[in-house]
Amino acid sequence: MIHSIDGIQFKRMVLHGSAAIALQKQQINDLNVFPVPDGDTGTNMSLTIATAAAELKKADAQSVGQAASTTAGALLRGARGNSGVILSLLFRGLSKALKGRETADAVQLAAAMQEGVASAYGAVMKPAEGTVLTVSRLAAKRAVEAAEENNDVEYVLAEALRVGYEVLAQTTDMNPVLKKARVVDAGGKGYLVILEGMLSALRGEPMPEVSEEAPKQEKADFNAFSSEEITFAFDTVFIVRKDDPEVNLTPLRDYLNSIGDSLVIGEDDEAFKVHVHTNIPGSALTEAQKFGTLELAKIENMRTQQEDLAAGKHVQSVDDLEEVEEALESGTAKAAPEKRCGFLAVCAGEGLSEVFRDLGVDGVISGGQTMNPSTESILREIEKVPAETVFVLPNNKNIIMAAQQCVGLASKEVVVVPTETIPQGVTAMMNVEPELEPQELLEVMTGAIRNVSTAQITYAARNSDFDGFAINEGDYLALLEGKLFGTDRDIAALLEKLAGKAAERNAEFVTLFYGEDVTEEQAGEAEALFSRLCPGAELSVLPGGQPVYYYIVSIE
Repeated sequence: MIHSIDGIQFKRMVLHGSAAIALQKQQINDLNVFPVPDGDTGTNMSLTIATAAAELKKADAQSVGQAASTTAGALLRGARGNSGVILSLLFRGLSKALKGRETADAVQLAAAMQEGVASAYGAVMKPAEGTVLTVSRLAAKRAVEAAEENNDVEYVLAEALRVGYEVLAQTTDMNPVLKKARVVDAGGKGYLVILEGMLSALRGEPMPEVSEEAPKQEKADFNAFSSEEITFAFDTVFIVRKDDPEVNLTPLRDYLNSIGDSLVIGEDDEAFKVHVHTNIPGSALTEAQKFGTLELAKIENMRTQQEDLAAGKHVQSVDDLEEVEEALESGTAKAAPEKRCGFLAVCAGEGLSEVFRDLGVDGVISGGQTMNPSTESILREIEKVPAETVFVLPNNKNIIMAAQQCVGLASKEVVVVPTETIPQGVTAMMNVEPELEPQELLEVMTGAIRNVSTAQITYAARNSDFDGFAINEGDYLALLEGKLFGTDRDIAALLEKLAGKAAERNAEFVTLFYGEDVTEEQAGEAEALFSRLCPGAELSVLPGGQPVYYYIVSIE
């Protein structure tokens, strides 16, 4: 029987919980569908608690109150995403309940768990059932009951986990989004994995080896969703340092709730961290600055994340605020201005890089669909461009917001051209008129990309039924303007359909960029097909060397 725990034991429990979720984070990512299928809940929760583990390793926390306080403080600063913020709130409430205590018995620990739940529910404006909130609430409720039966810390945590997993299994039916995808709640699963790790530490079990490859389990059917189902597009997270430790954040809560949803606010005496989904992230940041000084911010477009996952492609999170902070503190190399305007493009593939360099870009950032560059990496490359004004061409929907964060952070003027595809980026560069003022040039480049249609051919990563198409893993998928155009086991059949569509649109210019998995012979066959079906178009076929996409087709 374990009557109580002290700071050293609590520290060991958190470290063990951090290792446990690090081992299973990809399994949790594969489950994530709520509030949108952005696939990063496991990563966010793992990175969040990893910050606490790092702080605890440096701290000499002998009392449970000290260890809990260190954990809560680190979690607030390190919280990533909605799931990470809620996790930090669960531990913050727990920390408040354990404040000043040398040790905690089962009754006190159970009460602290319930305080954590109250803290999380209090911060979430519109708590939804069938989420980590439900799982943590009913697990804590059972913990309190179990403590009355047996004042044994191990027994209480074991009972909380038993009920927690029972509730987790029910989340599929509690929430229509989860039911549609046929999975349990990812955040709830992550929370229980952490608790399970904490219990393992209490029992003296060895720390899990996080280098091992976790076995694949059930995955969410991301193709069951449409981007139109997402009401508020931008996942917005930011930290504000308080002007007044006692500041009342109720007016801010009311305002943010009026312009979005999924609102969570975590705070301590020095700062507060906000997570909200909204269509006007700039307004959220402006309003928050009435309550303190903005320190860090992150914005991601969830609609584009959903569309990419529906196409069977992996999307990495750009939730890298800590990296941006480190880059700004350490500084980056700056190139002295040698000209008025410079250009920076993002692309993946040596062939595409050469195309952009031939068109006059000063720098190329390696990145794209499965490797979105961070704000830090874009900022670093901006500073290397020897120009007063740097035009950034993201060439991908998921990179535009990361690029826009560089505006105001760089020592140079930054202009982001909203290119969503490689063909748009190429067309924008072909229409550069260096003698124009930056704003005029932006209008010219932006106007030019409106005339470009982009088609892509990739592959299906999993079986699904999407938009009336029965898709099997390994099928070729054709996308037109980001939407599913067709699917087939024969890539030539899809190329023929796309060529037919280009002919219908009376295309004047067609360019095929073929990827790293396409041979010159295969590219020649595609060229012959387009030449036959689009005799009136000026046709170019170039080696792009891009991953993921067999072909990227520009239609003008």
